[in-house]
Amino acid sequence: MAGRVLLVEFNELSPTLMNKWIAEGILPNFQRLRDRSAVYVTEPDETNPVNLEPWIQWYSLHTGLPFSQHGVFHLTDGPRAGHDDLFSLLLASGATVGCGGSMNVKAFKGEGSFFIADPWCDGQPAWPEDLNTFQRFVAQSVREHTNPAGSGGAVTPAQFVAFMARHGLSPATVASTVRQLLSEKMSDPKLNWKRPAILDRMNLDLFSHLYRRHRPAFATFFSNSTAHLQHCYWRHMEPDVFTIRPSDKELALYGDAVRFGYVEMDRMIGRLQALLEPGDLMLLATALSQQPFLRREADGGQLFYRPRAVETLLADLGVRYRDVEPVMTHQFMIRFESTDEAEAAAALLRGLAVDGKPLIGMQDHGAEGLYFGCQISRQIGPEAVITSAISNRSWRFFDWFYQIDGMKSGCHHPDGILWLGTGEHVDAGRCSILDVFPTVLEALGRGHLIPSDRTGRNLLPAPAARRAA
Repeated sequence: MAGRVLLVEFNELSPTLMNKWIAEGILPNFQRLRDRSAVYVTEPDETNPVNLEPWIQWYSLHTGLPFSQHGVFHLTDGPRAGHDDLFSLLLASGATVGCGGSMNVKAFKGEGSFFIADPWCDGQPAWPEDLNTFQRFVAQSVREHTNPAGSGGAVTPAQFVAFMARHGLSPATVASTVRQLLSEKMSDPKLNWKRPAILDRMNLDLFSHLYRRHRPAFATFFSNSTAHLQHCYWRHMEPDVFTIRPSDKELALYGDAVRFGYVEMDRMIGRLQALLEPGDLMLLATALSQQPFLRREADGGQLFYRPRAVETLLADLGVRYRDVEPVMTHQFMIRFESTDEAEAAAALLRGLAVDGKPLIGMQDHGAEGLYFGCQISRQIGPEAVITSAISNRSWRFFDWFYQIDGMKSGCHHPDGILWLGTGEHVDAGRCSILDVFPTVLEALGRGHLIPSDRTGRNLLPAPAARRAA
């Protein structure tokens, strides 16, 4: 039985890239962990590519349930689904737990525990309550980072910095932040692609502060920054794989972006290892990984368009709604007071077109909710016009929307990483992400909490052979 378990969740890192850069010697902290770990390649809970999304796979990992049982398909659905997960089961058993931004997790509270929601699911309140300052600022920064209008939020930068100064902000993070901002000002504003690393460092400063204070029995730390870099810049890392090749200027600017992400992750895994005490167990999981996205190369590549101000768009259309919030990339979740409002909004959105092709893609979310976003992914001309079949009105496309910088370059791959820092290196083969659930509970001596409908297997070696890291 481990003293504590720390589950590090680095979203969508690739086993292939990890091994490549460890071999090149640029990821020493990852190598140190791998050299004392049981090393698995994980498989998702099902093979349908439609369900190979991180907000589904991480929910499966945390609950030990496959998608066919839990049915959580959208980001923000997890907190409403009500299935027992690692956090709720351990809390109910009297253990302390911490959640550092894990995806699609329901909020919890408890003495000696802490909760920070993922940036796309911040309707879940943080615990302790003062962490809401951090959570709200991060959510507004992540959701609107592509928006040139730079929409403000409820938490100002000054309030955020004051909060961080009281909650673990390190001199190294301050120095790296100043260097980053100066590089954008003095060299090239487009170097702002590195900003997610600043947010990661601040997130880890806060997590380290909370972890040392509370020492929870089980905690998670989540980062999505390298997954984002892979989606955006895989073609700059491997330009010869793609038909649409970046310019020499783009290659110079973004060619090392993905490797930069892995190096930043390596620094973080080193800091996280330093939090452990003898007898503690670290698990590194990625849930899935990525590969080059080639499907749209013959069509000019896949682009994304996003509303400049979604509230203004809906007001111009005359859509009545209760609330709307951004989810991922170009998508939004909108909720209504009644099914009549939902149906009227769907009709208005469905009636929008550009060049005779539907503008908005939608999915129902219960009787009183819709997921929606611009479904056009081709290059739009500067004079493009949106027409409405309902009102016979029209609008200039770029008055409402802006093009997100870059072109989709990486897509999901089912293989993921799982390393169990048991103290000895073993190439353990393949396993299911559903195996993480029983492994964590068994490591904490709480195997009796595993519900009968969970089918994963415990991956830990026999107690006599196990030497916790």
